[in-house]
Amino acid sequence: MLARGNQLRHTRVVKTMRGDVVRGETMPDAAHHGVHADGQTRAAVISLLVEDGPLTAGEIADRLGISAAGIRRHLDALTAAGDVEEASPAFGQRGGRGRPAKWFQLTAVGRGKLRHAYDDLAGAAMRKLRDLGGSDAVADFARERVERIVDGIDPATDPSTVAGTVTEIAEALTSAGYSANTRQVGAGMQICQHHCPVAHVATEFPELCEAETAVFTELLGTHVQRLATIANGDCACTTHVPLPHPDPPPDATARSDPEERQPDPEEHQHSTTPTSDAQPASARHPQSRKASR
Repeated sequence: MLARGNQLRHTRVVKTMRGDVVRGETMPDAAHHGVHADGQTRAAVISLLVEDGPLTAGEIADRLGISAAGIRRHLDALTAAGDVEEASPAFGQRGGRGRPAKWFQLTAVGRGKLRHAYDDLAGAAMRKLRDLGGSDAVADFARERVERIVDGIDPATDPSTVAGTVTEIAEALTSAGYSANTRQVGAGMQICQHHCPVAHVATEFPELCEAETAVFTELLGTHVQRLATIANGDCACTTHVPLPHPDPPPDATARSDPEERQPDPEEHQHSTTPTSDAQPASARHPQSRKASR
């Protein structure tokens, strides 16, 4: 029996606890795609499907140096997540004898999860805008962008319409890709944006967030407060909106006409009672009378 060190040196094979087999330096595809853990393996599978799909489980296994059974497990997980689907054989490929092999390709959902260069492009455009027009140009652009999102929303005209306007703002944000909703918190409401399409750009250009707060304030007619932002690492962009209290109705007594108020008979009787000056001396000074005895 060979020693364990010799076995690894001659076969260049490492067996994992899951039964997958990862080959070493002799497999350039595996080294290129970085196969180490489940997440990285699935990322490598997706990368191959992007570059050369559709592919079979056996083809992916050969390129990554992993057992076909292990690849099928990853493909099953990706299929369940909606990222991968079965496909027709690639052009020019024919199945051999026996059971036909299954071919796999990325779905539209899977492609949508791939990293795009949109953030890099947007960031470069914003930096160029700042170089050409300064910070004011960036602020103006940010404001125009928010105004387009909430276009068509009428400003709140009185305290009773603020809550409705908050709801309209959240709906407009959702339509723009922000996945927003509202919730009642104490004496106010909060607009919660659970996704930010420009979060990476807003990290460098906070004017995008500041413009939202300014436009919300103008639409609602009340000072709003930004409590959290995704750009700063929070799980959601949260804006607090204090709800103004409507003026209480005037007191009913205050509304009555003083001239129409009828006199109270008892009050009139008390007003005719003689004062202490009209009372007998004995009643006014009982103690001095007793002392004279």
